Amino acid sequence: MPKKVKVSDLVREFQLEIICGDEGLKRPIMTADLYRPGLELAGYYEFHPHDRVQILGKTELTFFEGLSPEERTERMHRLCAPDEIPCIIISRGLEAPIELLAAANDYRIAVLRTPMATTILASRLTGFLENRLAPTTTIHGVLVDVYGIGMLISGSSGIGKSETALELVKRGHRLIADDAVEIRQTADHTLIGNAPELIRYLLEIRGIGIINVMTLFGAGAVRTAKKISVVCKLENWQQDKQYDRLGLDEEKTRIIDTDIPLVTIPVRPGRNLAVIIEVAAMNYRLKRMGYNAALQFTNKLTESLNEDMDDLE
Repeated sequence: MPKKVKVSDLVREFQLEIICGDEGLKRPIMTADLYRPGLELAGYYEFHPHDRVQILGKTELTFFEGLSPEERTERMHRLCAPDEIPCIIISRGLEAPIELLAAANDYRIAVLRTPMATTILASRLTGFLENRLAPTTTIHGVLVDVYGIGMLISGSSGIGKSETALELVKRGHRLIADDAVEIRQTADHTLIGNAPELIRYLLEIRGIGIINVMTLFGAGAVRTAKKISVVCKLENWQQDKQYDRLGLDEEKTRIIDTDIPLVTIPVRPGRNLAVIIEVAAMNYRLKRMGYNAALQFTNKLTESLNEDMDDLE
């Protein structure tokens, strides 16, 4: 089911004044896009995006004042007629035209008002709606901020994810979530992870129990949310499996609709997983900066082989 935000949620979040249309406060908002109906007030309704929140600012209302009484009544009725319109918001604390109030009452649409400037209102509304309407999922794993890179540690239960996260926290990195990671996908296909409210800042260590990382290590050892850049999958070492030893083939994994790099780390006694994840984070940063050690090694090896072949000839 698609996520919904009600008009009443906007009223609470932004302390909007309800001018009329209390019945419309229960209307759903299905998109984060906003619309300023300037062309519609001029009489062009061919491509009116009526499923968006409609914002009337100084420009629209000043133009509207110059219309004849008949045009004013007709334009507002056409603006409010579609059933999909969530609400109409007037910015800058401007007066609502009586034609708008009459049409809104007829079609049971909430007309709201705010003293905010139009551009500021649009920016804040868009951010709020994108956050609330973003696709979300919950993944079993641990999310840690390592050198500024969001590392999502996944793997089967009991493989050592939480212990690895504890070692990373001791080494100066920051915990975001343990056991359950709530992930939302923003409009630009960025994945943001955070912990559920109930287990925020908590870490479960088998044999010890649940610990509060912020209480033990301080506020600098935790953060509430982080962009996920790399998934580190821990799996038991399989003797017959061929693991990537150069790093030329970058694996991807899909979370919601976004593909992100996947690093598979085999686990066996003696391997320091925290250090390996630190190196994976630093290597990811270097690749983003344009340096790929594996590719450079391969190019040098190819050049060396070509030189040897030339000498043989």
